[in-house]
Amino acid sequence: MKTTFIFFVSVLWMTLNAYAIDPKTLEIGAQAPDFKLPGTDGKTYSLASFSKAKVLVVVFTCNHCPTAQAYEDRIIRLTNDYKAKGVQVVAISTNDPSAVRLDELGYTDLSDTFEEMKIRYKDKNYNFPYLYDGATQITSLAYGAVATPHVFIFDQSRKLQYTGRFDDVEKPTETPKVNNARDAVEALLAGKPVAIPKTKSFGCSVKWKEKSDWIERGKAEWAKEEVKLESINPEGLRKLLKNDTEKLRVINVWATWCGPCVVEFPEFVTMNRMYRGRDFEFVSITTDKPAQREKALKFLKAKQASNTNYILDGMDVYQFIELVDPKWQGALPYTLIIEPGGKVIYTKQGAINALEVRKKIVESPTIGRYY
Repeated sequence: MKTTFIFFVSVLWMTLNAYAIDPKTLEIGAQAPDFKLPGTDGKTYSLASFSKAKVLVVVFTCNHCPTAQAYEDRIIRLTNDYKAKGVQVVAISTNDPSAVRLDELGYTDLSDTFEEMKIRYKDKNYNFPYLYDGATQITSLAYGAVATPHVFIFDQSRKLQYTGRFDDVEKPTETPKVNNARDAVEALLAGKPVAIPKTKSFGCSVKWKEKSDWIERGKAEWAKEEVKLESINPEGLRKLLKNDTEKLRVINVWATWCGPCVVEFPEFVTMNRMYRGRDFEFVSITTDKPAQREKALKFLKAKQASNTNYILDGMDVYQFIELVDPKWQGALPYTLIIEPGGKVIYTKQGAINALEVRKKIVESPTIGRYY
């Protein structure tokens, strides 16, 4: 039976891959397809792993989608509220990380690789298994997940009794009028039919393998963007630090002769591509001397740094240090995150931890993880 199932899904995958992927969602009353997937806790799970549960809630989700993140705490609460009553919740990440472009990551600090799933699992202290289907997406296809999140709720015989949204309100700060997932769980525990067994799911589309060419398109587009290096004087620097804009501003001070600067600079280019569609701006300032302008510009072009780039004009490096931050001892690289209105929320002398900086960015009220 297991071999037949795997063969069937493999054929299904090849068929769908030949065309635009539009999987058919399981019909109400259908049997839950089996699976064998790795979890972020180091274990491997199958449908049999949850055989003791009276009700099985399967949520197809991911790390990066703002809608998926908006529902994380509600899924955790659902688990807490019903675990003792025999309800098992399991989350499955649907996305192939190779099909996720950097400019699709504007609401997150993490993409959808298995290693990054492990980070999110720990950061949010998930109280349910978090499984990875991105390598093959066989399970996502078998269930017919179309968006993140997409909820499937099965009774004790593992017949599908509900599929669709979690509730009718995406934003966590608002109160839902219809709690579809909770209502379905309550009905099944009471031995009653689910009143509304099927709803539409809402969220980011599943990132199927057939979208992986988007990555190459993105690289080609970014390679064409113009890279400039402008001069900045003391007055311009004061204005930059004041940040009289509506954008979160990340400033990185670097130099071509600074080893750590050169090594970490691509991380900032990545962040710029992730967040520039939001209220975000990345600015680099090189302390190379004006005579080294062409060398600095050559480096920036090689890194495809199409963000705003400055080189010092009309001030020596010590005046520059005092203007940027009197507490800064002068070692490079140096990084600041400045909120609108000039409030500095992060400074780092020396090499950054890129994940730490991305978390600071996405958790700032200026940016945020959801709509």
